[in-house]
Amino acid sequence: MQSKTKLNIFDFTMIVVSLVIGMGIFRTPANVAAAVPTPFVFFVVWLAGGFVALCGALTYAEIGSRYPVTGAYYKIFSYCYHPSIAFAINCIILVSNAASLAGVALIGAEYITKVIAPNATDVQFIQISIAIFSIAVFYGVNLLGLKMSAKAQNVLTIIKISMILLLMAPLFFATPSTGIIPTSLHHASPGIIEYIKAFGIGLVAVSFTYGGYQQTINFGADVENPRKNIPRGIFIGIFIIITLYLAINYAYMTVIGFGNLKGAKNIAAIMAAHVFGDAAGQILSVLLFLSVLAYVNVLLMSNPRVMYAMSDDKVLPRIFGTKNERTNVLTTALSVFAAVCILIVFWAKEFDEILSFTIFLDCIGMAFSAATIFILRKRTADLDETKIYTMKLYPLQPVIFITAYIFVAISIFVDSPRTALTALAVLAVFIVVYFVSKRNYTSRPTKGE
Repeated sequence: MQSKTKLNIFDFTMIVVSLVIGMGIFRTPANVAAAVPTPFVFFVVWLAGGFVALCGALTYAEIGSRYPVTGAYYKIFSYCYHPSIAFAINCIILVSNAASLAGVALIGAEYITKVIAPNATDVQFIQISIAIFSIAVFYGVNLLGLKMSAKAQNVLTIIKISMILLLMAPLFFATPSTGIIPTSLHHASPGIIEYIKAFGIGLVAVSFTYGGYQQTINFGADVENPRKNIPRGIFIGIFIIITLYLAINYAYMTVIGFGNLKGAKNIAAIMAAHVFGDAAGQILSVLLFLSVLAYVNVLLMSNPRVMYAMSDDKVLPRIFGTKNERTNVLTTALSVFAAVCILIVFWAKEFDEILSFTIFLDCIGMAFSAATIFILRKRTADLDETKIYTMKLYPLQPVIFITAYIFVAISIFVDSPRTALTALAVLAVFIVVYFVSKRNYTSRPTKGE
C-alpha cells in the first residue's frame, strides 16, 4: 500500500478516540451512580476504569508494534491460539458491531428527526430512512479510499470532543449542586461485600465506556511506520479519553449532583440546558447526531479489515479479500458489512436484546487478546533489538488488565448467569461451525481430480 494512502499519527489517534467515545459517556454515568452507594465509590470506579484502560492501551500498543497487520484483532487469536478461537470470537464481534452501528444510527436519527421533522406523523419511517441514509453516505465515503474516510473521521471526532468540552461549560457559571459531598468508606453504611459487588457492577458499565481501542490494531498495515505510530496513537488517544471522561464526570457530579444523577435519564440534555437555555434541545440533537456519524464511519473503517483477515486465513471466501487497485479499499468486505448493518436497522431493538450476551464475550475476548502479548514476546524476541515499542514494568500492565476483565466477566456471571452461559454456548457453536466448514473446505476435490 502506497504511503500517501496510509494513516498518519493524527488520523490514527482520532480513530482510537472515535472507537472508544460513543454514546456511552452520555448515559453510563447515571447507571454507575445508581449502582454505587457514594460519590467516593463513583469516582473510584471511573479512576479504576481509566487505569485499567491505560494498562490495556500499553498492552495493545506493544501487540500492535510487534504484529502490525490488517485485521490484527483476528490475526493475533489465530497466530497465538487457534483459528477456530479467532473465528468464533470475531464472528460474534462482527455481528455485535453491526448491531451496535445500526442501533446507534437509529439513536442519531431519533435526535435529528426532532429537529428536521418535529411534527412528523410517521416518525419510525423517517428514523429508519435517516439511519439507512447515514450508513449509505459513509459507505460511499469509505469507497473513496482510506485517506478520505480518515479525513471525515478527523472532522467528526473533533466535533465530538468539542461537544464534550462544551458540556463542561456549566462548571464555570452554573450553581454547584449540593448533591456532591465527598464521603469515605468509613462513614458509609454498606458493608465491604456490598461495596465489592457495587464496584463490580459499576466497573462493567465503565469498562465498556472505555472499551473499543483494542480494535485499533486492525489498522496495522494501514498506518505509516506502524511499529512506532500504533503505540503512539493508542497512548495519545487513551490519554485524551481518560482526561475527557474524568472531566465530564466531575462536571456531571458538580452540576447535577450525585443524588440527582442516580435517576437522571438524559444527563447530556440537563448539561446542555445550562449552556444553551431554551435552544438546548435542538442544538444538542444536532451535535449528538454528528457524534453518531463518527461512530458509524469508524466501524465501517474497522470491521471490513477483520473480514479481510479471515479471508486471508481461508476462513471466509477469497472474495472478502478483494481490494480496489486504485484506492486499496476492501470493496467486498465493506459492502457486505454495510449491507448487514442496513438489514439490522429494521430489527435493531430485537438485536440489542439478543446480543446483550456479547458484553460477557467481549470480556473473554479482551482478556485472551491481551494475553497474546506473552506469546508474541517469545515468538518475536528478535524484534527486541530493534526500535519497537516495549512496555516498562512488564508484565504488570497486561496482568492488571486481564485480571480486571476477568473480574468484570465474573461480575456479569454472578449478576446474570443465564446470559453468561448463553454467551459460552454461542461461542462453542461458532467453534463447531469453524471445524465443520473447514473440513468441508479441505475435503472438496481440486480441479483435475
